[in-house]
Amino acid sequence: MTICVYGASSDKLDRSYLAAAYELGSLIALRGDKLVFGGGNSGIMGACARGAADAAGEVLGIAPRFFDEPGILFDRCTDFLFTETMRERKQAMEETAEAFIALPGGIGTFEEFFEILTLKQLGRHAKPIAVLNTMHYYEPMDAMLRAAADGGFMSESCFQLFDLCRTPAEALEAVHSAPAVSGSARRLIDYIT
Repeated sequence: MTICVYGASSDKLDRSYLAAAYELGSLIALRGDKLVFGGGNSGIMGACARGAADAAGEVLGIAPRFFDEPGILFDRCTDFLFTETMRERKQAMEETAEAFIALPGGIGTFEEFFEILTLKQLGRHAKPIAVLNTMHYYEPMDAMLRAAADGGFMSESCFQLFDLCRTPAEALEAVHSAPAVSGSARRLIDYIT
C-alpha cells in the first residue's frame, strides 16, 4: 500500500511528536508499504521519512521545485517528484496515495487533511484516512468537528470517513483495515446534511 503522510515541517516540537513520526515511518517500511510525503527534511515530515529510510523502505518525496534548496529536502528518498506549485504537489500526493495519515501539524497539514476529507465526503475518492493523535494533539479539532455536527453544520456520517488513532501502529492498522466506503456515505446528500 502506498501511504501519504501529512505532518509539520517545524523542528521546534516536543520530541515525542518526532519519535511517533519516526515510529510510523519505520512501521510503514517494515510492513512493506511505500511512504509518500511532502519531501521535507525537517520536523515530523523528516522524522517519518527517516524512520522509513532507516528500515529500508520505499520513500517518495513530492515537493515544488522552489523547495529545492540546500538542507530543505530529505536526501534519502528512493524517488522524488518535483512540481511547479503547492497545488500540484497536493494533487500528486493524492493521486499517488492509496491511503492517508495526518500527523500533528500546522495550517498546511490542516489544509491537506481537510481537503482530502472533503473530497472523500464528496465521493471523489474512497481511500482510508487516519489521524494520529499523538499527545492528544487533535482532540481540540475533534471537539470542533463534533460541535459542528451538533449544530447541523456537518453530518455525523463524516466521522465514519476517518479514524482518530492513539498510536502509530493503530493508525497504520486503521488504513489497512478500513472498510470500503458505501455508496450512501459518498453521496452529496451527506455533504448537505
